[in-house]
Amino acid sequence: MLKTLAAAATLALTALLPLSATAQEATADAAAPVEITDFSIGSADAKVQITEYASFTCPHCANFHATVWPQLKADYIDTGKVRFTYREVYFDRYGLWAAMVARCGGEMRYFGIVDMLFDQQKEWAGSDDPNVVVGNLRTIGKAAGLDDASLDACFKDGAKAEAMVAHFEKNMEADGIEGTPSFIINGEKHSNMSYDDMKGIIDAKLAE
Repeated sequence: MLKTLAAAATLALTALLPLSATAQEATADAAAPVEITDFSIGSADAKVQITEYASFTCPHCANFHATVWPQLKADYIDTGKVRFTYREVYFDRYGLWAAMVARCGGEMRYFGIVDMLFDQQKEWAGSDDPNVVVGNLRTIGKAAGLDDASLDACFKDGAKAEAMVAHFEKNMEADGIEGTPSFIINGEKHSNMSYDDMKGIIDAKLAE
C-alpha cells in the first residue's frame, strides 16, 4: 500500500509541472535544496501530541474534519492539552496541488486554508479537468488573502513540490501509515475514529 501511495505521489509531481512551469524552470528550481516542515497548532509542551496523516482529496478525512475536528480543537487543542500536527498525504496530483496552496499561505494562514480545503472538498476537487481544479484552488487561495503573484510562484515551485513528496514518503514509511486519516497519538498509531473514541484515548493519556 505504501509503495502504491509513493508511486501516486511521484506521478502527482510529474503531472504538476507542465501545468505551472517549464522544464527549464523546474530543473533550475530543483538545484536549490528545500526544507519541508510540518505545521502544528496548540501548546508545544502539551502532554498529548497528535499527528494526523490526511489527504485533501480523501472523503474520510473531510468527514473527520467536519465531525471530530471542531470538538477536538475546542476541548483539547485550544485548552493547551493537545499539540496537533498535520502531515499531508498525496494520493493524487489534486491533493498535492491543494497542499501547495495551503503552504503558500505560510504558518499564519495554513490551518485556515486547511479548513477551507476540507469544507469545500466536493466543490474544488469535483472536476476531471485539471485546469478547472487549479482555478478552484486559486479561488480558495484568494479567499484566504493570497494574490495571483504569490499563487503563481507557489504553483511553479517544482523544487518545493519535489521536497514535499520526499517528506511525505519518508514520514509515511517511518510511521507505517497505510491509509488516511491515521493518527499517531503519543507515539501510538490509530486509524480513523469518532470523537468519543479519540476523547477516550486522549483522556487516558492525560491521566497517566
